[in-house]
Amino acid sequence: MSRNLVLGACLSSLVLLAALVSFVWTPYNYAALNIPDKLQSPNTQHWFGTDHFGRDIFSMIMVGARTSIAVALVAVGIGMALGVPLGLAAAARKGSWLDEVIMRGNDLVFAFPSLVIAILITAVFGAGAVNAIIAIGIFNIPVFARITRGAALSLWEREFILAARVAGKGAARISIEHILPNVANLLIVQGTIQFSLGILAEAGLSYVGLGAQPPTPSWGRMLADAQTMVSFAPHLALIPGFAIIVTVLGLNLLGDGLRDWLDPRIRVARV
Repeated sequence: MSRNLVLGACLSSLVLLAALVSFVWTPYNYAALNIPDKLQSPNTQHWFGTDHFGRDIFSMIMVGARTSIAVALVAVGIGMALGVPLGLAAAARKGSWLDEVIMRGNDLVFAFPSLVIAILITAVFGAGAVNAIIAIGIFNIPVFARITRGAALSLWEREFILAARVAGKGAARISIEHILPNVANLLIVQGTIQFSLGILAEAGLSYVGLGAQPPTPSWGRMLADAQTMVSFAPHLALIPGFAIIVTVLGLNLLGDGLRDWLDPRIRVARV
């Protein structure tokens, strides 16, 4: 087992544990205002200090982890649930009108980054975590569609697929029974990478006010609130920024470790 996998799993588990614990316990009420205690540096009572409203930053970081994970997880789930079937269908009908429609649709979505999609959605439905999920999820669909199609195309010419076709199996059945299991490892690794990108995207959307709305804490909005106070209260920006770095680093290391662990060619080469 690689060091990347172990380290990534440890960092990711730490963030996940903080998010889960926040459902039942936080040191303080993350939404409680306490103006007399505002802008305290990290101390024994407030481990990460307090913000300009006197709220406990450690409690906000814990709940912010829950927000980021929930948004990224659902968004990646949307991307996989829609992108994988589209990629399988495009590979099964390579060169057909269906393949062209799916791939040109992917190109169209890629032309609009998740931030632009979020702005368009927000202009119609308003800002919020749900709209951030939709925006990030839409952007993930073509990613998984392309990954799935590319991996599936290389399998359609393999002998075991030709044997399945000779046995009378249709394209849909072959895609589900033979293609999908053989690309699952790749999708798991890509899902981990997209999850880390979803964390970054959620933070970016919250930073510009398009993510989770107050009083729900968000790491991105914590950074936005801290930008005018960095000179005299640097912990307001350093702590949520460090939380984002740890989370993204952990997920990227986990993705690299899973790729090495799930790819038999890499395992054999290392042995």
